[in-house]
Amino acid sequence: MADKNTNKAIEDEDDEIDEDESISERLLGLTEMFPEGIRKTCACATSFLAAATKSSFFLLRGALWIASSSAVILILPVIFESERAQQHEEQLQQQRQILLGPNAAVSGSAGSNSLLPGMGMVPPSRG
Repeated sequence: MADKNTNKAIEDEDDEIDEDESISERLLGLTEMFPEGIRKTCACATSFLAAATKSSFFLLRGALWIASSSAVILILPVIFESERAQQHEEQLQQQRQILLGPNAAVSGSAGSNSLLPGMGMVPPSRG
């Protein structure tokens, strides 16, 4: 019976020790079971990985800034010019429709020759 009480007291004491120990203390205790060379190698690898990640982030951020600003400078003028050309074409179609009627806008460029100066419609010859 004394054995059971002693074992129970030891288990209770172990539980108290476990509760007082934090996770960082437990991890520090686990590192002590590895040799010094392995610990130094792991520490160097971890610091290298952290530095490589940080420098990669800054390099990627710079590359992304260059790519996005170049795209804005090179592509936006093309988009604006094509939009302007499209609006100009719509305006010409609207003028054709007003001058020649609703069927002229559908026919497209066939009626555009009659709007050019000096290229007026020639009346059909009777004959």
